Amino acid sequence: MILPDLAELLSLAAAARESALPLARLAQGSLQGSHLSAHRGRGLEFQEVRPYVAGDDVRAIDWRVTARRGRPHTKLFREERERPLWLLADLDPGMFFGTRRQTKSAVVVRACAFLAWVGFQMGDRVGAIIASGQEPRILPPRARERGVAELLGSLLDGQPTAPAVPTKDNLAKALRRLAHLARPGSAIIALSDFANLDEECGALWSALAAHSESRLLWVTDDLEEQGLPGGRYRVGLPGRSLAIDGERVRAAWQRAWQEREARLNRLAQQSGTLVVRLRTRESVPEALRESLQAWRFAA
Repeated sequence: MILPDLAELLSLAAAARESALPLARLAQGSLQGSHLSAHRGRGLEFQEVRPYVAGDDVRAIDWRVTARRGRPHTKLFREERERPLWLLADLDPGMFFGTRRQTKSAVVVRACAFLAWVGFQMGDRVGAIIASGQEPRILPPRARERGVAELLGSLLDGQPTAPAVPTKDNLAKALRRLAHLARPGSAIIALSDFANLDEECGALWSALAAHSESRLLWVTDDLEEQGLPGGRYRVGLPGRSLAIDGERVRAAWQRAWQEREARLNRLAQQSGTLVVRLRTRESVPEALRESLQAWRFAA
């Protein structure tokens, strides 16, 4: 399996550009980017100066122009309405697993890169919480291409490259940080296998979803759902593996999978969040292009 590299992630810009991109346009302004409003007020970008009229905000009077021209003039601004898009990338060591085409961590990296390019091309400010290592890495939302490039580099730095011991609170740490950073009205997409989805994670996500547009991208591998075929296998980490019989453990394996699926579905129902499934056997750009057709973010 080939891990993502910078050249591949940069090439995803073309795939995103060729997509229908319904994240914003077909939803009439959802995931809004830098769309300039027509109303006149105190905004982010200076537009022009015109003669003062009754009702204008006196704080916007341009006193230099007023003195030069002998009558009051008002500064006009165009208000830049942006909606930050936060990507939560779960790159826990336990995500370095896959039996079809790519690892789950590779799916997360590729999907985050694709979505970041979509956001950039729509004019959105894209930020990320990259959950790997001891503490999540925070990339505040930025609107420029340089911000996407930094995000891509951080994804590559954070992706696991070999089997290692999974952590238990990687997802919870990331959600705690995001709860302090995401302001109401943000769009949030969490990408994970949600193996460590517990009550704390559920409460944090529900609180975020109550004030944001949210999506859960569930990354899975076929073997997780189906269980091992008949035969003897060694599973675990190098030096810490054990032999198991595929047929004997299949029922318990599938039970554990069904419990994970039920937890995620309950969270989605309680928080009003759409779950999109990404499988390791699929091409990430193709799978996301299909999913984007069904996404509808509220304006």
